[in-house]
Amino acid sequence: MGYSAVRSWGVVRWGIVAVGARMPVAAAPLALVFLVRERPGGYVLGAALAAAYVVGEIVGAPVLGMRIRAERARGAMAVGLGVGGLAFAGLGVLHGAHPLALGTCAFVAGAAPAAAPGALRALLTSIVPEAAVAQALAVESMLTFAIWAVAPAGVTGLALGVSPALPLLLAGLLMTGSVAGLWMLPAGWRADADDRGGESMTRILARAWPLFVTGAASLSMLALAELVLPALLEQRGIDVGWAGPLLVALAVGSAVGSFVYGLRRWPGRLRTQSMVLMFGVSGCLALVALLPGVAWLFVALAAAGVLQAGVMLTRNLSLREALPPSALAAGYSVMYAAVGAGYAASGSLAGGLLSVVSPSTAILAGVGLGVVLTLVGVAGEVKPAVAVEDDTGSVGGGRAERPPVGRRRDP
Repeated sequence: MGYSAVRSWGVVRWGIVAVGARMPVAAAPLALVFLVRERPGGYVLGAALAAAYVVGEIVGAPVLGMRIRAERARGAMAVGLGVGGLAFAGLGVLHGAHPLALGTCAFVAGAAPAAAPGALRALLTSIVPEAAVAQALAVESMLTFAIWAVAPAGVTGLALGVSPALPLLLAGLLMTGSVAGLWMLPAGWRADADDRGGESMTRILARAWPLFVTGAASLSMLALAELVLPALLEQRGIDVGWAGPLLVALAVGSAVGSFVYGLRRWPGRLRTQSMVLMFGVSGCLALVALLPGVAWLFVALAAAGVLQAGVMLTRNLSLREALPPSALAAGYSVMYAAVGAGYAASGSLAGGLLSVVSPSTAILAGVGLGVVLTLVGVAGEVKPAVAVEDDTGSVGGGRAERPPVGRRRDP
């Protein structure tokens, strides 16, 4: 099925809300750096504020996502986005305040709306036909990459050309405006009250750990390449100014990969697709570390972006198959936190490795770690289900078991 099934006003309205909710997220790290860069030690403070924001996201996504109820998701999203919008605006208004006050606002700005992306994704898949879920997720992915391509340039222009506080004030306005847009969408999605079979949310999510591991591994490898890229260019004797265009090639490749994945149904199980794509990303990043010319770097990074988009889409589709509807928002939120944690860990790994090895070796080390995590995740997905005996000694019991993580529900 192509994209015709997702061409609806419902998806357009969802897209408007998603832009308002996610543009501030894409703008936040750079906007926080620009907010305080003119202070003494401004760049160090800016990095600390950005770290506080990311920690807020990592903490808030799973904690708040597990409390969202499918049928009443709109209320929870409205509260989270509203508080987040106020925190963003507070950063802009209080830009001269004590660093502790700014750090608190940054943490709240990251934590309060962190469950909204997962809930919005679950809501999107509920307003399209079942057969068009892959296309809907591909549209979401393309929109996300477009937002992340536009936001940094917008922040830079506004912060340098008008006021360092303006990007955060506009971020607060956008996020608060998205709250009103929620009432253009359904209040939630349908989920049976007993679709978890009496299991706790924590136990259900814990069973999906292989998906979170591979989801985090895919982005952590790309994050390591992004963070090490300027140093790698210097090692190769290439002008560091090429880093920007090369990262644009990576983003464009990801958008193209999302579009291509949604064009058709691809052969093989989702976990097989994910594994093949992950190994493809690993190979592309290994080439980034080894190839000497800038033209080859463009090709390798663009190809890595294409394949990585497929990895994230297969992980989200697998998560949707592995979890009951009432746990979808929580599952997507945990995935969001896992990816954020992977990115943060990559930043720390890059800093540590560059002090002892060359940039190319640092990228290869990150690729090796990503391959190991991929194998761990795949091994977790193919682990056979253990039959449980009921009180009569027969296998299975009275309640039908949920399929193991990654197993297709359809024949």
